Amino acid sequence: MLRTNLATRPFYNERAVYLGLGLVAVLGLAVLGLEIVEITDLSRRNTELVSRAETAEAETAQLSTQTAQIEQAVKPEALKQVAAAAREANALIDQRVFSWTDFFNRIETTLPPDVMLTQVQPDISPERIEVTMGVLGRRLDDISGFIDKLEASGDFTGVLNRQAELTEDGMYRAVLRGRYLQTPALGLVGEEADSEENDASLETDESVDATDEAIPTAEAAAADEEPR
Repeated sequence: MLRTNLATRPFYNERAVYLGLGLVAVLGLAVLGLEIVEITDLSRRNTELVSRAETAEAETAQLSTQTAQIEQAVKPEALKQVAAAAREANALIDQRVFSWTDFFNRIETTLPPDVMLTQVQPDISPERIEVTMGVLGRRLDDISGFIDKLEASGDFTGVLNRQAELTEDGMYRAVLRGRYLQTPALGLVGEEADSEENDASLETDESVDATDEAIPTAEAAAADEEPR
């Protein structure tokens, strides 16, 4: 027997269709909510980055202005003074290497009896040590002999008599200048280091003029000479 469905629409399960459509709608709303949250977060971060960039630009402009003002305020003369102060500081550091004790010990072994040391002025540089010495002698030959002994000791080189004159007391005053071949005394420890430091501090005051106790004056030397 032939059966025919004469209904205007075919039979299907409407409840399952509605349930599927609901699930799709819920998923769509969830995805849309996540997108909205992400967009909001990205917008907030972008706002913060823009604010930081504007702050950084403002600070950069302020620092540039301050730098320009400082450069205008610093004059070439001030820079020269700073450079001169740096050179002076370096010279003081170099002078700490100069051992006054060692120097005077070497002078003592070469100084003739008729020659007196009246002045010492070291000129210290990183490459060499030049020393200017004022001496007072009875004769020019005595001063020349002192120069020869300095050269022969191996502690000095290129010593020359730059200036010599006869004083009213009949003594010869000369200015000697030469290179001092000092070997820096490194590695001093304990009592030796303390002794070196104390000697340097005491003898620095004698670098310009020798004291009356250590070196007799020209008048005293002349007085000693008269009885002879």
